[in-house]
Amino acid sequence: MTSYAKLHQPLRVGIVGSGFVAKLRAEILSQDGRTQVVAIAGNPEKTKAIAQELAIPNVHQYWSELVVRSDIDLVVVCNVNRDHATVVSQALRSGKHVIVEYPLSFNLAEAEELVNLAKQNKLMLHVEHIELLGGVHQLVMEHLSKIGNPFYARYSTKGPQRPAPEKWTYQPDLFGFPLTAAVSRLNRIVVLFGKVKAVSCQLRYSGDNLPRQFTSCVCNAQLQFENGVLADISYSKGENFWQPERIMELQGSQGAIIFSGDKGKLITANEETELEAGTTRGLFKKDTENVLSHLFNGTQIYTNHESILHSLAVANAAEKSATTNQTVQL
Repeated sequence: MTSYAKLHQPLRVGIVGSGFVAKLRAEILSQDGRTQVVAIAGNPEKTKAIAQELAIPNVHQYWSELVVRSDIDLVVVCNVNRDHATVVSQALRSGKHVIVEYPLSFNLAEAEELVNLAKQNKLMLHVEHIELLGGVHQLVMEHLSKIGNPFYARYSTKGPQRPAPEKWTYQPDLFGFPLTAAVSRLNRIVVLFGKVKAVSCQLRYSGDNLPRQFTSCVCNAQLQFENGVLADISYSKGENFWQPERIMELQGSQGAIIFSGDKGKLITANEETELEAGTTRGLFKKDTENVLSHLFNGTQIYTNHESILHSLAVANAAEKSATTNQTVQL
């Protein structure tokens, strides 16, 4: 059981960000009787619209004003990836519990400092990884033992977008190295198979405005796990891709689990079993409810800092490998 001192009820929440996830978080928290959203900070026009729709009383242009408010207990960080670590640091130093969308930081050492800061101040630091709550991951966990000794894994996503949007998610400085920005691809495999010992990675961008902005990217990484499993991770999006893809493949000594989208199958020597993961809707609500249960009742959060930090270590190793064209040992 984990307990926190002086929890205000309803828990007073501040939202940093004005995009889709920020609004979704604000909606979920506004509808929960245990919480009250008292402030939001971000793009003035967008935050004003969200505040009016959800009756949020305070709007800030600058997150630095929000995180120091004395009437906030929990800060939810949903702004651009580059700024996550800075906002989290200031929120923790101001005595606030924190929910932050992944990645926690671009840099492992900085992420470790933030985790330690939260522990020292007896504050919650929750890094969202809703992929672990999804049907695909839950079914993989349920059936993994049936494929025997795991041998090979693959997770590949392709997101065609034409024309590529002029958003921060296509700007490397704001978005980060692709497998850091999309560290959930690594985390879901790390949670299944443990520590990675070596990483090799290749990255290619295209676009007329490089390095400021890309129109396509492909990032492929090969992971060698300490337990012997080999894994291929691929993250691709933009104008040079023509068909969407979301593949999760696990091959083992006694069978395989293969998902395409939310539809999958368990293959063994004797039979094939259809696996239906269902919708991905509602995962942010599940995440939020899990966190609130942890804060109020001391129940366990579904994520853990160890796998989050190791996944970021793998992402940093992948970035180094892509830059040096060499395999990086962890």
